[in-house]
Amino acid sequence: MRILIFLLAATHLLVPQTAIAAEIDSITPRSLELDNSISVINDIFNQRISEGIRNANQHMEYIDDHDEFMDIDEDEYCDEETLYTELRRAMFQSLTASWGLKGYDLDRQLRVLLEKQSYSLSLNDSVYRDIDYLEGFSLNLKELSDVVNVNGHLVGLDKIGHFFAEGWDYFEITHFDGQEVERALEWGRLQESGKFGYSTTGIYSFADLAANFNGWRFWNRVLKKQDDPLKSVVANYFLRPYVSCKIQIIASIKNRKIVRAWEANARFDFSGYIDGAWDEGNNCNSYADPFIEQKVTARIKNIDPEFNCPHDAGHCVRARKKYSDYAKYVLHPYCLTAAAR
Repeated sequence: MRILIFLLAATHLLVPQTAIAAEIDSITPRSLELDNSISVINDIFNQRISEGIRNANQHMEYIDDHDEFMDIDEDEYCDEETLYTELRRAMFQSLTASWGLKGYDLDRQLRVLLEKQSYSLSLNDSVYRDIDYLEGFSLNLKELSDVVNVNGHLVGLDKIGHFFAEGWDYFEITHFDGQEVERALEWGRLQESGKFGYSTTGIYSFADLAANFNGWRFWNRVLKKQDDPLKSVVANYFLRPYVSCKIQIIASIKNRKIVRAWEANARFDFSGYIDGAWDEGNNCNSYADPFIEQKVTARIKNIDPEFNCPHDAGHCVRARKKYSDYAKYVLHPYCLTAAAR
């Protein structure tokens, strides 16, 4: 047994760092009443967005000898790559934008920052306690993430890590690689079938995929590089980017030169992204094999004999409407076919 654990631990060390992902138990704490964390979460990330903008503007260079303000291309001042880099560094509170366990690190930060609003549960007390090392070695080598109430939805803090980290991966595929959003969604499914799910924890989380997609929507809205596919033409027309490059009138006059800088253009509100599909009690998990599913299902029945997934079919109905053609990428088959009761 010691040899087996050693080999599994060694295998764990060989897994790419980005494969580290947390799981949550959304069944055990369903009867708890947790305070709504939306305002705290919004404050945390609006502060981090402001920090990223400030840091991006520190790289700004002035351009002299221009007579007309409007003749200056904003790219001469406001570098998009720098903005994205500094926003990611601020979001993850990291010295780098890309290295390390970004989503997992953010998850762990939020467990501290939201300690008073969240619920923590050990693996040994969860519905996953019977999954062994062979079935889900990553699950057994780390603790579960905490859960919080966000506008009435029971959501794992790992989902916020997915939102910003894997959401950025989706954005790289569409913005930098020029692929369609469906390609990013398919990439997400492949990751959940591999290093983020089946291969490491034995669990495939559709709620992770919902968080990933909404994270893409966030990063896409930072500069609003393309319309939000979940919004109407009219709604997209009035949707402002989070950040804009604007002329700084006072600074321009004071310095006698054109000064442009990044400015916050709209306040981030997590409510625009969260929904019932982020809750694994509604958007059910799948499992690597029937034996794992049997173990988890048995534990769920011990906790709540009346529980069936989806817990609230109405959330699935609303999610199908929200995600429309993209629902097949982010919703469990039970959620895709659920009828409101």
